[in-house]
Amino acid sequence: MEGALNYFSSLLGGHSDHRRKRQFQTVELKVRMDCEGCELKVRNALSRMRGVQSVDINRKQYKVTVVGYIEPHKVLKRIQSTGKKAEIWPYVPYNLVVHPYTAQTYDKRAPAGHVKNAEVITISNQVVRPEDKLSIMFSDDNPNACSVM
Repeated sequence: MEGALNYFSSLLGGHSDHRRKRQFQTVELKVRMDCEGCELKVRNALSRMRGVQSVDINRKQYKVTVVGYIEPHKVLKRIQSTGKKAEIWPYVPYNLVVHPYTAQTYDKRAPAGHVKNAEVITISNQVVRPEDKLSIMFSDDNPNACSVM
């Protein structure tokens, strides 16, 4: 009986439980692009995806930002199907990382002001004061801290 009700409800445009709604989100990817042809190939592949609202490409940083009702793994697969090496954007602004210049987070290939995403401070849970940044810089717990003290 319940199966019949669900069937008729889906025919009339009712809510169906078997399909998951896509959420509006922003996906940032690192894609190796050397020329305008590469950029055009990636842009065309992404703009033809269902649910994509906008595609922004920064070739200098190898960064592609896709906004829309999309799933990150499907965007990644679509770019990889063009033959380009792609990965989820691995960098965060350096002021969000507790120890930005440790070996695990520092990457000389990262764009200016960014480090690898190793441990991110959740600012909504903690209040980060400028004094805290200084105390962390000169802390005994930080192996890369200044030893002048």
